[in-house]
Amino acid sequence: MAIFTGAGVAIVTPFNDDGERSINYDKLDALLDYHCNNGTDCIVICGTTGESATMTEEEHMQCVKFAIDRVKGRIPVIAGTGSNCTRTAIDMSKEAADYGADGLLLVTPYYNKATQAGLIAHYGAVAKEAKAPIIMYSVASRTGCNIEPATVAELVKNVDNIVGVKEASGNISQVAKIMSLTDGNIDLYSGNDDQIVPLLSLGAKGVISVLSNVAPKETHDICAKFFEGDMKGSLDLQLKAIPLIEKLFCEVNPIPVKKAMGLMGKDCGPLRMPLTELSPEHTKALAQAMKGFGIELA
Repeated sequence: MAIFTGAGVAIVTPFNDDGERSINYDKLDALLDYHCNNGTDCIVICGTTGESATMTEEEHMQCVKFAIDRVKGRIPVIAGTGSNCTRTAIDMSKEAADYGADGLLLVTPYYNKATQAGLIAHYGAVAKEAKAPIIMYSVASRTGCNIEPATVAELVKNVDNIVGVKEASGNISQVAKIMSLTDGNIDLYSGNDDQIVPLLSLGAKGVISVLSNVAPKETHDICAKFFEGDMKGSLDLQLKAIPLIEKLFCEVNPIPVKKAMGLMGKDCGPLRMPLTELSPEHTKALAQAMKGFGIELA
């Protein structure tokens, strides 16, 4: 059984507007409730959108534990515990599993740019010690390291608790080959909001979404309508969301989505450097796209 089916939110991390830009747990608590009450099917905490790359390991694990404790089993919580250091990924993954994470999301080692043999060794080592379902995260545009379909298939077939992949390559042919090599026996999630329906048509279980931060019900409905057999309804929602999705990625994620949250009256505080605030021209275009999608601005 999949960790979740539908739309999982790659949730932002609210920060205080103080010198250290510390984590604002009151606002994070409110966001977790918001998603639990508005159709989101899973919380993915401390992923790219959560600015995990700027967190200390202590902050990272505190944030993971807080989310698990506050969600209290209402929906699954998946912890981002990837690292370019295998030992670090093992330690964080074990800790998150001990806290009760329903699953782990492990991005490919960045900067090191492992070979495919290295990826097999890396994911295998984490899976051996961390007793929770693992979703691999393939996003070569950020990490410089693609998980080849044959590598995905080998890991999913041979390692019991490696159950799936978040596919953000944008390469539909690669996704199709993954599904072919695994005979569809894999929990595939779209990592691109503009490709939810195409990946669902190939057998995906859902999406791990940036869009869900600002449109949780609609993103859920794209998946739910598809699974209910309402292909047209699902596709109509997907296509309606395209202009907004484009603006949510007009600058590097999560710069636009944090601005979008503020425009909705859900201010999540500043970004941590080296990320900087969304430019005025992009802010104006983002606000227009949000209104065009039907999102009420504060």
